Amino acid sequence: MKAYPSAAIRNVAFVGHGGAGKTTLTEALLHRSGAIGRAGRVEDAATVTDFEPEEHKRNLSVSVGLAPVEWEGHKINVFDCPGYADFAPEALAALRVADLGVFVVSAVEGVEVQTEIMWRAAARLGLPRLVFINKLDRERASFERTLQQLQDTFGAGIAPLELPIGEENNFVGVADLLSDTAITYDGGKATTGPIPDDMAVREHSVHDALVEGIVVADDELMERYLEGDVPSVEELEKTLAHGVASAQVFPVVCGSATKEIAVDRLASFICEIGPSPVDRPAAVVEAAGSVSEVAPDPNGPPLAWVWKTVVDRHVGKISLFKVLSGAVKPDETLVNSRTRSDERLHAPFTLRGKEQLPVDNLQVGDIGAVAKLADVQTGDTLAPKGTPVAVPAPEVPEPALVIGIRPRSKGDEDKLMTSLHRLQDEDPVLTVRRDDETHQTLLGGSGETHLAIVTERLARKFGVEVETEPVVVPYRETVTGRAEAEGKYKKQTGGHGQFGVADIRMSPRDRGEGFEFIDEIVGGAIPRQFIPAVQKGIEEAMAGGGVHGWPVVDVSVTLFDGKYHSVDSSEMSFKMAGSLAFREAMEKAGPILLEPISKLEVTVPTAYQGDVLGDLNGRRGRVQGTESGNDGESIVTALVPTSEILRYAIDLRSTTGGRGRFHATHDHYDPLPQHLWAAVSRHAPSA
Repeated sequence: MKAYPSAAIRNVAFVGHGGAGKTTLTEALLHRSGAIGRAGRVEDAATVTDFEPEEHKRNLSVSVGLAPVEWEGHKINVFDCPGYADFAPEALAALRVADLGVFVVSAVEGVEVQTEIMWRAAARLGLPRLVFINKLDRERASFERTLQQLQDTFGAGIAPLELPIGEENNFVGVADLLSDTAITYDGGKATTGPIPDDMAVREHSVHDALVEGIVVADDELMERYLEGDVPSVEELEKTLAHGVASAQVFPVVCGSATKEIAVDRLASFICEIGPSPVDRPAAVVEAAGSVSEVAPDPNGPPLAWVWKTVVDRHVGKISLFKVLSGAVKPDETLVNSRTRSDERLHAPFTLRGKEQLPVDNLQVGDIGAVAKLADVQTGDTLAPKGTPVAVPAPEVPEPALVIGIRPRSKGDEDKLMTSLHRLQDEDPVLTVRRDDETHQTLLGGSGETHLAIVTERLARKFGVEVETEPVVVPYRETVTGRAEAEGKYKKQTGGHGQFGVADIRMSPRDRGEGFEFIDEIVGGAIPRQFIPAVQKGIEEAMAGGGVHGWPVVDVSVTLFDGKYHSVDSSEMSFKMAGSLAFREAMEKAGPILLEPISKLEVTVPTAYQGDVLGDLNGRRGRVQGTESGNDGESIVTALVPTSEILRYAIDLRSTTGGRGRFHATHDHYDPLPQHLWAAVSRHAPSA
């Protein structure tokens, strides 16, 4: 693929709710541009950007697909983003490198939750936005209803540039509100003509409102308009482009991706009113503890930011990057600002789905890829030598759901961890850790579907079959009363024997105070050198589990007496004596189980606050308070047993229609109700 100047590059993220038609729209653009001979269908599992088997199996996008489209002297880098909630982090990654967000909205379903979530994310980034109302050829499709939803949800900046001609099966084209013309389609061929008589009044009314809304942003144009001078289409487009670039105006166009109606016009609008990379703000970078900016200067030094990593089973690791300054050419050597090591970009290319397209060079703002860099991760900055600037790493969302996994074959433990770390290279949201207490490998992700796909990829890419299991909650034990016990360890083996007696007194401590060991030995009942062994035996017994098999916490143990033998006593014998004494005292001192309590902060639209409060009460939660958040949201804070929120991400998504989010942290331990002891004891590490 030839190199394009920065002013002719458009980086566009197709975002919206799952099923709105983003992938089909990408296919239609590729087909209309001549890049592919036939537009595939998502349901046929034959599209350029959805090429992974897991995507074919579910008929949904699970990662960002890149598809450069050449159109009217421009290069449109299309990011086909997933619309399912589990893969929202992928869409967010694309928004960070896009210069325009095209929100694809179904005219049948209207504005759905992921559209709202991505809109708010784009607003936080200051990203220009455009809306494409899709599926106008479907039954129950309504442009007017969808437009009203857009205006109600996103405000007065929503500005329609087109009206549909015909409805549902009779949808044949669009009326261009800027030029007062009709464009109809027959077999992919577009014909321009006058506005149909039956919609002329409506079209002219919306046209006048649109023109007034555009000229108000330009004083000179406004003055001419008031004097009766109607601006030209070119003047209106230029002024509109300024409003789009400043994220103040959000144009709405419409069509059908499956019938390729008005898809060509979408591409033209992107080129005409969409911002180029050089129209966007400078990139924020850090260097030597200070923050500065790097302008998107075509003549500046080369600077690239790695925004995504793909692990290919044949090629290896592929790093996708955006050029933030200058140009990147083959065999360019840049420095990784994180590792300070040189990285040679041997043969940069661009991706169209999984196809690698060689490029001569990549100008500022363009999206490229390079394979087999030595030690480059997602979020790394590649800078010129002597200029160690770095783009601040974006915040990685916490895992919403955690599961336990284990290899189906016992010999695959090491292979499993290696494979998981390789998957983490291309999926930073994925978390992996080994819990030494419960002996589980814990896998965290964005939701059930996300983690299911990870396990499938483990098998397909690395040959590691795994089984999943619920997360084992780390309970604790303590005591409620006082008790004394004697631990005697006596063993005769033919030579020197083993002999040690330890008398201890056990009592409870306040929650969170931990373990306390008190030495009250007097008169040499136990020689001083053996007392640490008694303490060590007690501590090991505590870690090994109390009456119910869980580690013991918050107890005070006093060693007040004992016996020893001048020949047979040893550190080992007193260590065993301390352990035996501790176990006997635990049984006498009223042992109880403690459960971990999490502090939960739930953010939901206020309309769902009552449902969330009722659900938390059903989980034995104690609501600490509620407060108002932003955008009509409420924040609920509660203390909830950790065991009750292991799958809270799934339940909250169901309760709030996907509009809720939460953050949980461990807070403290509380006594577990006695009727739950039996079930908990069965899962103890020492059970």
